[in-house]
Amino acid sequence: MLAPERHELILRSLRRHGRLRVAELSAELGVSAITVRRDLAELDSAGLLRRVHGGAIGTSPAAGPSQGSQLTVGIVVPSSTFYYTDVIRGAEAMADRYGARLVLGVSGYDVAVEQERLEKVLGIGVAGLLLSTALGDERAAEVGSRLDGIDVPVVLMERAFGFPHAEREYDHVRTDHAYGAMLALRHFRSLGHTRIGINLNASVTAYWLRQGIAQAAETLGIDLLISPVVLPARGEDPDTIAQLDAFLDECESYGARAMLVHSDEHAARLVERAMERGLRIPEDLSVIAYNDETAALAAVPLTAVCPPKLMIGETACELLLRKLQAAPGRTPATQHLSLLPTLKTRISCGALTTTARP
Repeated sequence: MLAPERHELILRSLRRHGRLRVAELSAELGVSAITVRRDLAELDSAGLLRRVHGGAIGTSPAAGPSQGSQLTVGIVVPSSTFYYTDVIRGAEAMADRYGARLVLGVSGYDVAVEQERLEKVLGIGVAGLLLSTALGDERAAEVGSRLDGIDVPVVLMERAFGFPHAEREYDHVRTDHAYGAMLALRHFRSLGHTRIGINLNASVTAYWLRQGIAQAAETLGIDLLISPVVLPARGEDPDTIAQLDAFLDECESYGARAMLVHSDEHAARLVERAMERGLRIPEDLSVIAYNDETAALAAVPLTAVCPPKLMIGETACELLLRKLQAAPGRTPATQHLSLLPTLKTRISCGALTTTARP
């Protein structure tokens, strides 16, 4: 059956029932669910129906969303605290400007919980979705399968998944963390450091930081110690002192008097332990943290790379809303946007200056 024939049957069925489901259409037309979703997307772009989670409902160009209309947009993130607090605030502020409503789901970095939150948020009939998945880059194929099962426009936040792991490309807005790593290492180099210790926690961000670290080392001519030691963020773990000492001992043996530590909590705890061992900050040890959530509150205020968290939420939400409010047949092109972090210099690196960029 040709696409025009399928489209006619889909519209005829919609006029009869008022709402369609992908699974039912797939069985009725004898084609795959992917083909049905593609047909619905084309008809949605033409303003002949409106796609919703699991299928489509009737609409017309005149009834389409417009500036100031009460759209409902879903946002699913791994956490509602620390890093994602500002991301959510940014998305909420932009939704308010457009007169849209934001519905939040939090996964707690649990993949199974994330699926439940997605189903609940999509089940209320949101027009589009902002998503920061708990799945990392090493599980790109699984992310792609999950994304391809969502029947509303999706904008990824702080993630970058797409073709060939997914059926199609997806809009994304993310921090250029590789640039952030280079920003920190260049600052160290400007202070005369040529041997630098690196400690990254296990996170999606670490993948991008490693890229920037490798590029910076080659460009700037610096030697790096990338430590396998897992640093504790807090002091409750009985092995805390041993872990902190292991990393400090590594850096001392390597001759590294500068450290880039992801994230703030780990860096703050490390500075405390270094001072307990008699080291002066920054005279004996220069430290830059990554994230700038609580860096300014450390015992020694930490110089930190600051991702544009608020702007991530604002930009992603505006990108989604513009796509949802586009005129029928004029859907905006898919966009991959990278926003640059800044460096906030404080006492811990020994160079209290204005915000720097290479």
